[in-house]
Amino acid sequence: MFPLNEKGPDQGKRQMFVYAAIVIIVILLLNMVVIPAIARRNIQDVDYSTFLKMINQKEIATAQINSDYIYFSDKSNPANYYRTATFNDADLVNRLMASGCDFGTVVNKTSFLESFFFGWVLPLLFFYAIFLLLSRYVMKRMGGGEGGGLFGGGGPMMSFGKSGAKKYVPSTTSIKFKDVAGEEEAKQLIQELVLYLRDPKKYADIGASCPKGALLVGPPGTGKTLLAKAVAGEAEVPFFSIAGSEFVEMFVGMGASKVRDLFSQAEKNAPCIVFIDEIDTIGKKRDAGALTSNDEREQTLNQLLTEMDGFEGGKGVIILAATNRPDVLDPALLRPGRFDRRIPVELPDLEGRIDILKVHAKKVKISDNVDFGAIARTAAGASGAELANIVNEAALRAVREGRKFVIQEDLMESIEVVIAGYQKKSRVLSDKEKLVVAYHEIGHALVAAKQSNSAPVQKITIIPRTSGALGYTLQVDEGDKYLMSKEELLNKIATFTGGRCAEELVFSSITTGAANDIEQATRLARAMITQYGMDEEFGMVALSTQSNVYLGGDTSLACAPETAKQVDDTVVRVVQQQHDKAMQILNDNKSKLHELAKYLYEHETITGEEFMAILEKEPEYLVEK
Repeated sequence: MFPLNEKGPDQGKRQMFVYAAIVIIVILLLNMVVIPAIARRNIQDVDYSTFLKMINQKEIATAQINSDYIYFSDKSNPANYYRTATFNDADLVNRLMASGCDFGTVVNKTSFLESFFFGWVLPLLFFYAIFLLLSRYVMKRMGGGEGGGLFGGGGPMMSFGKSGAKKYVPSTTSIKFKDVAGEEEAKQLIQELVLYLRDPKKYADIGASCPKGALLVGPPGTGKTLLAKAVAGEAEVPFFSIAGSEFVEMFVGMGASKVRDLFSQAEKNAPCIVFIDEIDTIGKKRDAGALTSNDEREQTLNQLLTEMDGFEGGKGVIILAATNRPDVLDPALLRPGRFDRRIPVELPDLEGRIDILKVHAKKVKISDNVDFGAIARTAAGASGAELANIVNEAALRAVREGRKFVIQEDLMESIEVVIAGYQKKSRVLSDKEKLVVAYHEIGHALVAAKQSNSAPVQKITIIPRTSGALGYTLQVDEGDKYLMSKEELLNKIATFTGGRCAEELVFSSITTGAANDIEQATRLARAMITQYGMDEEFGMVALSTQSNVYLGGDTSLACAPETAKQVDDTVVRVVQQQHDKAMQILNDNKSKLHELAKYLYEHETITGEEFMAILEKEPEYLVEK
């Protein structure tokens, strides 16, 4: 009736025993509660005096005496039943016997048809309806149709275990490699799969076999799914797409059944590509504990391993999968013979970001003088999805401003929207708060500008944003940086502390505005000590472990409690040293601090060029505290 656990017959017998026990319990409850209630439906209440009168007139046929009520029937009409309250009458039984009354069951008298219907037919219909509703619910979750009935060919029963994979067939509008920008290395690594699907005989003649599977790994939004569709578009073969979460079901064994169905469809449509997105949902490392041996997710993984291991590469079916958590995947899934290739799909570099922006810019009307290089430098660290969002936000801004095409300013503003959120015009700062924020942001910018090896200041603003920031200082490197020296990291920490230092220096007080600066400075100082080995006291010793490399890279200390305390003390010392350094820089340039803060207070937003122009010229005035 329900899918059985595929671990073996013993588990299936246990499940069938549970189902049978539930049915029996419900039937017993119906016979104990419902049928007696039906039997009472025609019982009429009478007073005790009427009952005594019927005894005297010898009209009572049968009586049943309980603790609360006396049930009896009438000789003239045996189908009528009556009920009266019980009184303390010691001679009642003798008078009933003298009147010719029989003692027996009155309440539970029902016909055979009533007993059969309410005791057996109704429970079976009830379970039939429940099973029908559950099967239709499961079918909807699996993407199947309603079907023609429970036992019909298109009904839910016949659709249990269907994979529900979406099939894309080749067309003139298929995604090609030219539609995927910024991932040249990944395209080169996956190109061989396309060549094999186009001409498998060339590889078979030399004795080479195509990789059975390729695993695309990288941060969210880098285009893993798009790259998989491009492979199908280039090879011009059917493309089956399914998410890992679609294998997870409420019934044990359903996920494994879906895996079998998916590979069966792929074999019938070979050559083709099967793409499993977010494979970490079902591909996590198996637990050695006995308590999870029958887990649905583990059974699904075991079935996937079996199907991939028994799949012949010569059939022309290639398995692609994507994940941003490769560290949690089961080692058996990653061994050669299953996923033979691991293709990194990383965040795009500067040239990649320029190419991605150009691809998405083709979809909107854009000005001819837009500098994609400047936009790509400002959007350092952005993924392909974020860059697509930047272009779309710029187009929306152009419409709001009443323009018919996108200009450079729209794209630059859209980057700030992605970084810090929209301008929150409803939040109006008081003059005092606005002045504090101005000094805070100039403190960051001035410390950064007066240090070597720091990224140039691109923009400073004190306009509040929807992210909660009351202002921010934007620094942009001229190109991508993949290595940072110890001096550069210390300079960044000093820059983070510059805002708080400016508040202390000018107002002799501090505010809550440095919360995010403190968090970033502390994290960077701790990474220098525990990950990068940049402290003389600890040297080249790893004191922390990193997880979820593509999802934030959270770290946890892996050292003794005494060592952890020393690490904390060293972090405090490093941050304090850079705080003192930033304070000295601002003290030495106090006149410029006042001049720049006054200019920012009046204009609310200044560019990097304006900032450097004021910083490099002789001060024209001083604003005393």
